[in-house]
Amino acid sequence: MKQTINFYGFCDAFRACDRNDSFTYAGKKALYNYLTNYEEETGEELDLDIIALCCEYTEYNALADYLRDYDTDIKNKDYFTNGKLDQEAAGAAILKEIEDKSVLIPVAGGGFIILQY
Repeated sequence: MKQTINFYGFCDAFRACDRNDSFTYAGKKALYNYLTNYEEETGEELDLDIIALCCEYTEYNALADYLRDYDTDIKNKDYFTNGKLDQEAAGAAILKEIEDKSVLIPVAGGGFIILQY
């Protein structure tokens, strides 16, 4: 038997599993929207397993946090112009690389969530 939940029920499920701090409020909202859109697009109903979500997805506040956990094929030397690093272009290239390797879910206000790989 499946049960449909709204965003607030989704947040309550994190609290009930003592995993409320696994994602920010904005991160939970982004993840909820991603999962419900996935269900709508595929027609597949997902089981709500908070522990699995916490193991499979990670929220990062900044690219620097992501780069502590993952290596990148992007070389900063490719993004130097007139002796200065074009951080915006390098960051965009790294985000594109993440999208090519995994799921990238933008979080409102900055940051992002990835499906760990």
